[in-house]
Amino acid sequence: MKKLRKASSIVLCLTLSAALLAACGSNEDGGSATSTVEGVKKEGFPIVDKPLTLKVMSQDAGVADWNTMPVLQEMEKLSGIKLEYQLSPIDSFETKKNLVFASGDLPDMFYAADLKPAEQVTYGTQGILIPLEKYIDEGYAPNIKKILDENPDVRKSFTTPDGHMYALPFIDTAAVWYRGPMWYNGEFLKALNVEEPKTTEELYTYLKRVKEEDPNGNGQQDEIPLTSVKLDDLRMYFFGFWGMYNEGIYADKDGKVHYPYQEEGYKGYLTFMNRLWKEDLLDHETFSQTGDQKKAKGESNKLALFNDYHPYFTLGGEPSTKHPLMTPVKSEIADSPVYGKHPGISARGTFAITSSNPSPEATMRWIDYMYSYDGATLFNQGPEGLLWKFKDKENLVKEWLPVPGGGDREEYRGKITPNYGILTPGINDPDIAKGLRTEFDEWLDQQNQEKLVPIGKSPFPNVYLTNEEQSEATALLSDLDTYVKQMEAKFVTGQEPLENWDKYIAQIKKMGSDRIVELYQGAYDRWNTGQ
Repeated sequence: MKKLRKASSIVLCLTLSAALLAACGSNEDGGSATSTVEGVKKEGFPIVDKPLTLKVMSQDAGVADWNTMPVLQEMEKLSGIKLEYQLSPIDSFETKKNLVFASGDLPDMFYAADLKPAEQVTYGTQGILIPLEKYIDEGYAPNIKKILDENPDVRKSFTTPDGHMYALPFIDTAAVWYRGPMWYNGEFLKALNVEEPKTTEELYTYLKRVKEEDPNGNGQQDEIPLTSVKLDDLRMYFFGFWGMYNEGIYADKDGKVHYPYQEEGYKGYLTFMNRLWKEDLLDHETFSQTGDQKKAKGESNKLALFNDYHPYFTLGGEPSTKHPLMTPVKSEIADSPVYGKHPGISARGTFAITSSNPSPEATMRWIDYMYSYDGATLFNQGPEGLLWKFKDKENLVKEWLPVPGGGDREEYRGKITPNYGILTPGINDPDIAKGLRTEFDEWLDQQNQEKLVPIGKSPFPNVYLTNEEQSEATALLSDLDTYVKQMEAKFVTGQEPLENWDKYIAQIKKMGSDRIVELYQGAYDRWNTGQ
């Protein structure tokens, strides 16, 4: 649960949009609903003159009833808009969302909806999702418009090939990670008197010493040098050691698109991981264990190197500066290491308005509040006086208040706001956390700036394929992804000898890997030229 909680804490705003039910009509041809804008204010609260109710579909972390959450109650008072919730647990949301699209029984808006580029293009061109840019540019979303004007790449990255924006992103221009990085157990480094490894060979040597020299000091050879869950948690970070920015499609510094699983760097990665496996330096339960089982090993002080959002999530205890962020290491590949940095926006749409919505104008006003300081504060931290108060309002400096009834602040936060455990629309404004940051937060920033930012680059912009291209790419990648993951496990564990690399490359090229590069190179070039 802690991973879930922390994942939500970097996401600062939840947007549940609303729209005007009164004064609406539909096109005679069955197209999207139209709206009179009478009664919808372009500024100030309430947004509408008459109370109204709208349906919103979202994911639910299952911590509390949204109908009783103080944040949503406060937003209803401010806006004059009441929401009816169509919620689905996080792990079944994709299935529910697909059923809703297929049935045509639509909510008025999707929120925290994880709308993939293909879904935006498909349902946008079909008229199920409506274009948003008109309402943004007509003054119903001044905060969003300001962000788009100041960051033209954000608008460009959420504009589909037909020229429309069908979804909104979460925006965090200061972000460095978009998944948990790798961490060293600092106590093991200290026990072995080792500086952080700088090359793959130094990393191998360190992991071997962990296995042989009892750094946890219990007199047993029970240390696990490196662990993982199916390699999914470490793959992207380790790919950077061999010059690859992403475990999916990525573009290098020259704008050339790559499919990593046919790169020479990938062969280097497989060779290294197989070496670790053969010498029992990579956990032999990697392909069978769960995240909870991995965590139990951390809490037993057996792990030397592992992935998580923060080290104490795996090792237990309180936030601490003694377990360092892993410095990416250099391999035999030229210009390594590299790091796939957070692109500053979510790669998928977090919010959309459907054709059932009777007033996109009112809805855009609702969502726009989440892209402001006040809206981001409300949905991330709750109403003033509950978990926090202003220490210096003029300079926007806050301080925490005691958690009502005691207990964990983050767990309590999950009871008052839906902005918990799901990627929501809005912004990460540094001012929101002014006065609330801890020594650990400052240390994380320093670690990022020293180790990741200098070698970091966003792997790939949020580009769109045409419908035809997307259909082709989806079909190709479905088979390719299954095959390369199966072969990765076989190469790493030695079931498939690396002498068969050329045979493997021939097979994935036969399955369309070069065509994938061609499709995404075209989409990247269109994005890059603004076409």
